[in-house]
Amino acid sequence: MADTSSLPLSNMRVLAIALPVVLSNATVPVLGLVDTYVIGQLGDPVAIGAVAMGAVIITSIFWMFGFLRMGTTGLTAQAVGQGDAGETTLLLTRALMIGLAAGGLCIAVQWPLFYAVFALSPASPEVEMLAQGYLEIRVLGAPAAIAVYGISGWLVGQGRTGALLLLQISVNGLNILLDCWFVLGLSWGVSGVALATLAAEYFGLLFGLWLVRDGFKSGLWRNWARVFDGVKLRRMALVNRDIMLRSMLLTGGFVLFSFLGSSFSNEILAANQILLQFLHVTAYALDGFALAAETLVGQAVGARNRLGLRRAVWLTGMWGGISVSLSALGFAVLGGLLIQEMTTSLAVQDVALRYLPWMVLAPLTGVLAWMMDGVFIGATRTREMRDMMCISFCGFLISLWITIPMWGNHGLWFSINILFILRGITLLWCYPNIERDLS
Repeated sequence: MADTSSLPLSNMRVLAIALPVVLSNATVPVLGLVDTYVIGQLGDPVAIGAVAMGAVIITSIFWMFGFLRMGTTGLTAQAVGQGDAGETTLLLTRALMIGLAAGGLCIAVQWPLFYAVFALSPASPEVEMLAQGYLEIRVLGAPAAIAVYGISGWLVGQGRTGALLLLQISVNGLNILLDCWFVLGLSWGVSGVALATLAAEYFGLLFGLWLVRDGFKSGLWRNWARVFDGVKLRRMALVNRDIMLRSMLLTGGFVLFSFLGSSFSNEILAANQILLQFLHVTAYALDGFALAAETLVGQAVGARNRLGLRRAVWLTGMWGGISVSLSALGFAVLGGLLIQEMTTSLAVQDVALRYLPWMVLAPLTGVLAWMMDGVFIGATRTREMRDMMCISFCGFLISLWITIPMWGNHGLWFSINILFILRGITLLWCYPNIERDLS
């Protein structure tokens, strides 16, 4: 598939990059539903709990290396903007090497890692035993899963999100088919779900390598002297380090949100989780425009085109704003019906309806932060992202300390919105530095 870098910077180019990402993201919850459905046909709540627990654990471990996707996107987009085909190719090699090495590390340290996780887990011994078996299979896919982060970032950096859509649909489609065969046909239970995902991950790596085959044509990809260039490796390491630290704090904010919600009541905990799922759906829709910002901003920065940078920020920000406004409106109108579909508990429904306005507000308060993330990733201004995230997280903690004693769960939702607002404002405050460096 051709990239979009030769297209004029217009609304159509933004949509050409963003819409395939939105469509590919839509397959993610479908896969989760199928996993739950097929294991649910066994009629064993222990098995359902084991798959749910194992999937959360392994996904969290793999996503610790999600910086590889974001960092590779920004660096690749800038190399494309500079017209440096050689560096573009070398970035693919470096990303693949990091992904495979990180996956090997996950396999090597799996025993102490899983032991630590289960030591903190409140699950029953039966669930833990099945989840352990699930994880022992899934961790073998770490090299493939993490290397695909690098491939995805490389594709996005060139604006080849159509190829990313094809990759995502193929992997998730195969996973769903194998789920049904292994669990419903062969009765392999929890192991069948894990093996289906493992097979799909390695298929994804092979198919991903085929999609990026143009990067291997010149032979430059194995020019080891240039691959291991100290300056380039250091820059890549610093970019990835900063993104990882920023992501850990952001994840910590959501973990703290869930943890504090559990201290109120079971009904509030359940209601908060339902509303968070709605917020995640909004994030999936917005993700396409944030990735478009990464691509277009990175290419403009690489070309040292300040006017192109401004236009990229404006167009992607406008479409991101339209996306979240429609999402907020949809949840404001249909939120009550969706809550009723998500739970049969009348008590949880009542609580979720009480806090629904906070969820409707969250995409609107968060859109600036999400879109600025895309801008700063594309510009590889990751040090500022990290520092502004630290400031915002401190503000979030202060808000929790002040508002929860006064307002309870309303204070919790107020504080998560404060986190979003602070992230957006602080990054916007730093944005002029990007333009100034291009002058």
